[in-house]
Amino acid sequence: MPTALSPDQLAQYRRDGFVVLPGFRRPPELAALRERAEQIVAAFEPGDQVSIFSTHEQRRTADAYFLGSGDQIRCFFEEEAFDAAGRLRQAKARSINKIGHALHDLDPVFEAFSHGPELAGVASAVGLAQPRIWQSMYIFKQPGIGGEVGWHQDATFFETTPQSVTTFWFALEDATLKNGCLWVAPGAHRGPLRQRFVRQDDQVRMDTLDTTPWPSGAEAQPLEVPAGTLVVFHGLLPHYSAPNRSPHSRHAYTLHVTDGRAAYAAHNWLQRDASLPLRGFV
Repeated sequence: MPTALSPDQLAQYRRDGFVVLPGFRRPPELAALRERAEQIVAAFEPGDQVSIFSTHEQRRTADAYFLGSGDQIRCFFEEEAFDAAGRLRQAKARSINKIGHALHDLDPVFEAFSHGPELAGVASAVGLAQPRIWQSMYIFKQPGIGGEVGWHQDATFFETTPQSVTTFWFALEDATLKNGCLWVAPGAHRGPLRQRFVRQDDQVRMDTLDTTPWPSGAEAQPLEVPAGTLVVFHGLLPHYSAPNRSPHSRHAYTLHVTDGRAAYAAHNWLQRDASLPLRGFV
């Protein structure tokens, strides 16, 4: 299991804005996380109101359940989970889009997976001198209805000065073209921040900062990776994932991490107070 990056891996990260680390987590660790996620979903009772995760900002950002999830463990449904009458089309366990956003702090199984010297070593190698883990997400990418996540940059949602947000994306199952693997634009992290997600109290908006087009065609590269792989990518790297129309899920787990030396923007949607202090990897 790697504890840092080799010179070639570090060179790739700097050149392309991402690095792929196969075999970073062992099968028993992946199984433990999947089992715990299933338990959380089984215990989840949505009640009369449900929250649907969407990359269509006008829907997601109006949702107080989402905006209050930064220091909670909450479940969000897929867009296509419900019929016209508002009934689930299939079992609840096959209808959840993701669990977020403080799993790494509030759940012992996720906490163990999200911390350790091997992650600290990778964080240090990519320049995070004082890692601060802001957000964790368990993403199901459900068979048949797994929603598209359009082109975006994670720095849109976690802006710091200077830019420091870095994403740690773990494949918990094989990610393929058929089940909606990640796509990236190698080298595009050297481009501008295109959008800024701004929160003022309980109102949010998406500001356009730069009209540079999103990648297309030959610029985009799929990341088909086996279970256990860790992909680390720069906060300005454009990436997306297509819908999952296959019969196989594509479970993944992500952490969004900033450097404590950088100034974290007051307009970012996710803020923390002293009741749940930020931590690093160790």
